[in-house]
Amino acid sequence: MEKVIESLVKGFQADHDLTELSEFEAFEAFATYCVLSSYYNDSFNPDEYRIGGGNDLGIDAYAVLIDGDLYRDPMDVRTAMNRRRPQVQFVIIQAKTSSKFETKVISDLADNLGHLCGSGVVPYDISADVTSLRDCLDIVFENSARLAGQLPQLHVHYVTTGDQISDMVNRKARSAEKHLDKINRFDTTDVRCVNWRELRTLYQQATSTIRVTLPVPKQFAVPAAPGVEQSFVGLIAAPELVRTILEDGSGKLRENLFESNVRAFQGYNRVNSGIRDTLRDSVKRQRFAVMNNGITIVTRKLDRVGDDFVLDDFQIVNGCQTCHVLFHERDQLTNQVFVSVHIVHSMDEDVIQGIVAATNQQTPVSDEDLAAREDFHKELEDFFTLGWDKPHQLFYERRAKQYSERKDVEKTRVISRAQLSRAYLAMFLNEPSRVGHYQELIKARGTELFVTGQPPILYYTAAATWYRLEWMIRNQRINRGYRPTQYHLMAMIRQKLVGSVKLPPNNKVAQKECDRILKIIWNAEAAEKLVVRELLPVIQRAIDAERAAGVPLGEAVRNERFADLVRRELTDSTGR
Repeated sequence: MEKVIESLVKGFQADHDLTELSEFEAFEAFATYCVLSSYYNDSFNPDEYRIGGGNDLGIDAYAVLIDGDLYRDPMDVRTAMNRRRPQVQFVIIQAKTSSKFETKVISDLADNLGHLCGSGVVPYDISADVTSLRDCLDIVFENSARLAGQLPQLHVHYVTTGDQISDMVNRKARSAEKHLDKINRFDTTDVRCVNWRELRTLYQQATSTIRVTLPVPKQFAVPAAPGVEQSFVGLIAAPELVRTILEDGSGKLRENLFESNVRAFQGYNRVNSGIRDTLRDSVKRQRFAVMNNGITIVTRKLDRVGDDFVLDDFQIVNGCQTCHVLFHERDQLTNQVFVSVHIVHSMDEDVIQGIVAATNQQTPVSDEDLAAREDFHKELEDFFTLGWDKPHQLFYERRAKQYSERKDVEKTRVISRAQLSRAYLAMFLNEPSRVGHYQELIKARGTELFVTGQPPILYYTAAATWYRLEWMIRNQRINRGYRPTQYHLMAMIRQKLVGSVKLPPNNKVAQKECDRILKIIWNAEAAEKLVVRELLPVIQRAIDAERAAGVPLGEAVRNERFADLVRRELTDSTGR
């Protein structure tokens, strides 16, 4: 393995507590993390998206992105496809520690994907993981009428530790794209060969905030305001905006810049089609700055050198639709096309979230969507990190990549808002079967999450239990096949140790009950004994019962019947 990549992989293993993986498995996880991070900006476990075992058709990892959110399970994909006009991308990864690219690997992978992504029967034996991918594909195409004006996109990444990508390899990649285009199921198909240099760049991007230098020759300062360090309004040439900010250096749009927008790109509806028509008209596009509202950028770090603005750790909080159309029409842009831009420099999270709310008034914004500005979240952030010794310290990530550049923070101890919501729902609201997509979770139970006055120890205990189960799966103390039952195991731990009666909103009572859970959870040996010896046999009986009824595990764990069965089985076996 190339020495630079070998060093990065070892550091990655340590950061993500994947030291039990073999060299080639660690490289697969590393490549998965690097590639998927270029599509998704929030925290995720890369090992969860890997495919293990044989009959994998040359696929080492996969993910489905729907409206920018990351999925792997068919049932989650089915739920997400119920939205109006979803945008879908499939990301396929093959990762080899080989020091060269092989044309046969590309040809075989394209042939296998042609069968897998097509409508016919796959003529080979395929693993359970690949079957799940096929199910995801089928679910999306069954709902193709819902898609946002276009078919899904297919992105295939062939990653090695090699350096040179020969002309023949490039020709094979283009041939593979044409082969996959012929099945007529994707709006766009790209097959990308990723060498060690690009892989290193992807890792750097994944583990750091975005920093750019943006020239804004026509601008003026906005008067000072409380909580705002600096603010400017100006005009920037559209090609410069695309080249400097929107494009990631490898030809893709930086989708993670738009996380603070309430709406994802809505496809070519009437408004966006109008923007596109303006850019395609040689006369109208010169009036673009006065016909379009422009974009708003909020940055947490800003340096100004003349007309150059150095932005670090920033988001485009308004203008998602405009930016997507500009990127798609970048070949139409000239230096006579200008975009109005409002740059706001603030380090005050309340101010930032207030700007997000104010600049997205065209879409109803719920209190839950903007709750990161609430004091309770800050209280949780402090509670997780302060007052605990290092082995018991966790980190609540109120915003994406909040801890990405902290070398002293073990990444597996960082839990995002979405992950914490699911953990709390499963463990203390007795809903392990309803922890699917985050937005659906918020709609259903959002009023019971992150409520001022709730004991923070409950959230910390849910996070610690989530961390311990992740640790056991990563370190192969639990078979990876049990991962879909993770939230049911959390509910079982709570039921086994303290019962399943809803705890009163009393800090002393909550502390007492949580201490009993934490005493086991933070003892690796005791936690493993509890889960492996006492809980897995119980949950396996429930799995077997559902399987006998013809219900696959991925569907069963999202069924309240399964949750009830698990509770009864646990009660029968322990009397609690």
